[in-house]
Amino acid sequence: MTDRQYSTVSKVISYQVLTIIVMTIGFALTGGRSEALSAVLGGAAAFIPNLYFALRVYKSVGQEARKIVRSFYAGESGKLLLTAALFFMIFQLPNIHILPLLTVYIAALSVFWFALLMR
Repeated sequence: MTDRQYSTVSKVISYQVLTIIVMTIGFALTGGRSEALSAVLGGAAAFIPNLYFALRVYKSVGQEARKIVRSFYAGESGKLLLTAALFFMIFQLPNIHILPLLTVYIAALSVFWFALLMR
């Protein structure tokens, strides 16, 4: 991965973390500990699979095209399975608030769209 690509990926990851932190603090201040926990779990359900995908793709850089494509497909499949597993585990916890969970999840995912607009 070139420095520019790495820089873009690291910026997106950093903005995702920043979005999760800021929104979790907001939910903590307005809704308390239980809503903050739900918010951070929603952020984690977005961030962890995206980090997995980024690392998986990063490891394939410099390889032949077939291996890179295979890595993308495997990374995306793993990302979807990891997301489903995380949500399954999250919904096993008591006192989860859906609004903060999904709000932060969607906000963390939307960082990618804003990054595309800013390019």
